[in-house]
Amino acid sequence: MKVLLINTSDIIGGAARAAYRLHQSLLSAGVESRMLVQSKASDDHTVIGPNTKTKKALAKVMSAIDSIPLRKYKNRTETLFSPAWVSSFGIVDQINLLKPDIVHLHWVNGGMLRPEVLSKIKAPIVWSLHDDWAFTGGCHIKWECKKYKDACGSCPRLGSKKENDLSRKVHQRKQKAISSIKNLTIIGLSKWLTNCAVESSLFRNRSVYNIPNSIDTKKYSPIEKYIARDLLNLPQNKKLVIFSAMSATTNINKGFSELSAALNKIDALNTELMVFGSGRPKDSQGFNQKAHYYGRLHDDISLRVLYSAADVMVVPSLQENLSNAIMESMACGTPVVAFNVGGNSDLIKHKKNGYLSEPYKSKDLVKGIAWVLNNENNHLVGKNARKEILINYSNKNVAIKYIQLYDTILKGHKI
Repeated sequence: MKVLLINTSDIIGGAARAAYRLHQSLLSAGVESRMLVQSKASDDHTVIGPNTKTKKALAKVMSAIDSIPLRKYKNRTETLFSPAWVSSFGIVDQINLLKPDIVHLHWVNGGMLRPEVLSKIKAPIVWSLHDDWAFTGGCHIKWECKKYKDACGSCPRLGSKKENDLSRKVHQRKQKAISSIKNLTIIGLSKWLTNCAVESSLFRNRSVYNIPNSIDTKKYSPIEKYIARDLLNLPQNKKLVIFSAMSATTNINKGFSELSAALNKIDALNTELMVFGSGRPKDSQGFNQKAHYYGRLHDDISLRVLYSAADVMVVPSLQENLSNAIMESMACGTPVVAFNVGGNSDLIKHKKNGYLSEPYKSKDLVKGIAWVLNNENNHLVGKNARKEILINYSNKNVAIKYIQLYDTILKGHKI
């Protein structure tokens, strides 16, 4: 079986990391898997990326070109919106020349694939949804908006009051393009996003299944806390809270204001912070606790040490599909506190392996952090967190589910 995974990048970004992990899982299971990307950062020979300076340069400007239609919407929010009106040159020809049995799409924005070219792909298509974009008129985070169930228009993310706006036009393009694809199977990575896809006007008549991301539970496994802290030169006698601050202050979906309010209620004398995803900012971010900044990390070893050194991870995102960070932390035996939104409840079982806070309530976020830090059975909570990942999200178990799906598609009948 020849499977070709398509993603804008191979290892940079959450969707890329998830897609690459699946790629590695399939290879380990004996599947002839390859990955095709617009921007390649790894040296993996099984990943195909631009191979000339010209192609690499074009790939970098495609995202900027794709955003041109957004310029007229001056009141749009800062959340990502992709019109997808351009595609990488020759991308479909390249896909078809590789002659895969299955083409597995992941995050294909940034000027990589426009909906109109999908029907030209000769192999059956499987599409894993990493956010809302595939079934909306262009937004990647829909929040409270339900317009994807109909035809979009008057888009709150665009700040638009017009029915026939860019979101309506993109939705109409998608409707026409998707209806022309003969063999398309949709995968929701979380139960929540699976339900959203089923409810959407674009996918409600398609086969939609829930199969999660996978993770290598050997690469992400607990290290003795005192060893991890020693490696990072962290105090052994403090409670350590870890969180990611990638684009935290500019991306309102990250819940940075809710996190800041919660941390200001946490004991600053006996608690310190571990922050990855950004370097130390010029100005204070308003925390009372001492903070250790680790910048952007992409390697598994560094992340494993960081997670293992912490007592609790906090993920205050306002919308979340199936968080890599939550999965990684739990695999390392570190409980997670997060809002009960999106796919967080797929991973976190309230007060068993972590804490699900009432959405957007900083006070309950404080309760959750305190519940983990002061829990006499904290070690057991951490063990339960890892057990959840071992049972439901290991590379081997998830790969089996995908291989079964691929086989069924190729045999020409539904599961």
